Amino acid sequence: MKKEATSKLVEKKYLVTFILVTSLFALWGFANDITNPMVAAFQTLMELSASKASLVQFALYGGYATMAVPAALFIRRYSYKSGILLGLALYAIGAFLFIPAAEMQAFGFFCVSLYILTFGLAFLETTANPYILSLGAKDTSTRRLNLAQSFNPMGSLCGMSVASLIVLPNLISDRRDAAGNIIFSTLSEAEKADIRLHDLAVIRNPYVAIGLVVVCILVVFAIFIKKDSNADNAQHVPARQSLSHLWHNVIYREGVLAQVFYVAAQIMVWTFIIQYADNLGIDKATAQNYNIVAMVMFLCGRFISTMLMRYVNGRRLLGIFGVCAALCTVGTIFIVGMPGLYCLIGISLFMSLMFPTIYGIALENVSAEDSTLGAAFLVMAIVGGALMPPMQGAIIDLGQVAWLPAVNFSFILPFICFVLIAIYGFRTYRMRD
Repeated sequence: MKKEATSKLVEKKYLVTFILVTSLFALWGFANDITNPMVAAFQTLMELSASKASLVQFALYGGYATMAVPAALFIRRYSYKSGILLGLALYAIGAFLFIPAAEMQAFGFFCVSLYILTFGLAFLETTANPYILSLGAKDTSTRRLNLAQSFNPMGSLCGMSVASLIVLPNLISDRRDAAGNIIFSTLSEAEKADIRLHDLAVIRNPYVAIGLVVVCILVVFAIFIKKDSNADNAQHVPARQSLSHLWHNVIYREGVLAQVFYVAAQIMVWTFIIQYADNLGIDKATAQNYNIVAMVMFLCGRFISTMLMRYVNGRRLLGIFGVCAALCTVGTIFIVGMPGLYCLIGISLFMSLMFPTIYGIALENVSAEDSTLGAAFLVMAIVGGALMPPMQGAIIDLGQVAWLPAVNFSFILPFICFVLIAIYGFRTYRMRD
């Protein structure tokens, strides 16, 4: 296999900026992955259906769809530093809104809080991804983004660990009888009200803590990041002209669709591990440990794929990983029992390179003046995480599909997504050659 990249991955003059911007990747990883298990927690605590509880994800990822393009226009007018600072401020505000949400015991208020928090994440992702791509040579840009994105699952692991070690074990609503059945639904309304007050405070506290951390990081960026940079100095053409350029770029246009399907698949796989394990009689806190194992595999996969890209074309590697993820999903669907759960966990290894690689491929032939708006639509593609989990939740609510548990059959949706991602990888590889 031929080594393709010859330029330095990160030049010395960009190193400090690269490190500081890369730290942001862990921040949105924490927010995303402490929230995934909250779907199952809210489902029990607020006595919701799986599809309605999935509105947590609709709120979290719907914020990306709402704010990605406004974030890009804001950054084009002002600067990358301004985008980062506003993103951090919105992140903190959304986190602090968990305080009144817990006091009111209102599921809708929690969803609104997450929605505003995600406005901040949209600003951060719209800024950080193209910023990292701009910090060096174009032929190493996709590898550089894969390296920066490797720190995203570190934040995700922190979020999962907080959920697994602090939140889920302390939820009184998840306590079970000797037969493994949740006893919350059998209690009186007065008992349920007391438990809700306790459990919502347990859910609230990590968000308030991360809000305080985000405020500290905002101060660091305000002091140490300079407004002037190569990315900020790029010339911008009118937005309408940029949209025309992007629309006529086939690889970019299909990349946005591939990103929609990837994020949808990722969120479905990680959100419904708990429901899959619950169907096997495993409690939420224990099931979250399987989520952590999946994230460790995801993190390892990020570093492995970054190394492999020195020797294997990233587009081809994307196609191969897409096929492997689809095969693991087949096992998840048709193998009922612990081996099926192991297949579900294994998917994360092959998802690891997908987001940054699709992102890098899509923007590879996009001009610098169009890159900010191009990045916005790739971030907006995260809306896939809002649209498809409720569809999967609706399938799970069926209970049984043919001879399979509905939770198993529901993974037909991620399977379709991985097939389409594999097609995009191989198709762009052929187009390149």
